[in-house]
Amino acid sequence: MNAMSRIKKITRRALISGSLTVVACLILIILGFNAAAQLLGEQKEPVAGYRVVAQYPHDTKAFTQGLVFMEGKLFEGTGKKGESTLRRIELTSGQIEQVVALDPTYFGEGIAGLDGKIYQLTWQNRVALVYEQRSFLPLATFRYSGEGWGLTHDGKQLILSDGTSTLRIIDPKTFEVTKRLKVRSQQGPVDKLNELEYCNGEILANIWYSEKIVRIAPETGEVLGWIDLTGLYPVRERSSRENVLNGIAYDESRQRLFVTGKNWPSVYEIELTPQRRAQ
Repeated sequence: MNAMSRIKKITRRALISGSLTVVACLILIILGFNAAAQLLGEQKEPVAGYRVVAQYPHDTKAFTQGLVFMEGKLFEGTGKKGESTLRRIELTSGQIEQVVALDPTYFGEGIAGLDGKIYQLTWQNRVALVYEQRSFLPLATFRYSGEGWGLTHDGKQLILSDGTSTLRIIDPKTFEVTKRLKVRSQQGPVDKLNELEYCNGEILANIWYSEKIVRIAPETGEVLGWIDLTGLYPVRERSSRENVLNGIAYDESRQRLFVTGKNWPSVYEIELTPQRRAQ
């Protein structure tokens, strides 16, 4: 029996005995336990570490909102009004090979490449932009409700995050929502889901203002585990608290995993280390 269960059991006994003072004290203790659990980010699922395989240059002016690896190149969507772009990047040099600027009224968000098209979200404009993958020529726009944060796909449908604990499964032809996936760990709903990547049958999601990536079962929304990237780019070296971990890309052909963050100087190719069970 864990500590919380013991407290609840004692509380029931106190209620039966009529000791209101004891009940009041225990309520305060329970609230304290709940607050502590939230602050400590208590997790029961396995947690994987990482090993850096390679490090590549990254534009420190890029406020990364989306990252994709396709046809041997990185594609990146960046944010902030008046600075938002879609760009194609040569991985090893970090050279920007092609770029298109968004309308200055748009705050760019997550991107996904599917069937020769690139889809790019906007934050609060409620507009998704669609480009031809190779030329970046605009093809269409779609409207959606709420905010747009991260975007990926499972090979057939798009998967959109909006900062809550719910992912939307979207028809890429109509942008209609076909399903809503509630993401839950053993501790409850997991919110602040941000940049997304579909990798080996799982959805990977950055948690905003966190050094962790959550692994999600696409059928159920169940949290399968976590990736702890603490120390990858130390917080003390960042120029702003907004320069958070936010960019996941997967090279399926060579099974390489890349991560970066907003205004980070590097894109990191990482290898996951054996998982440990969270205490």
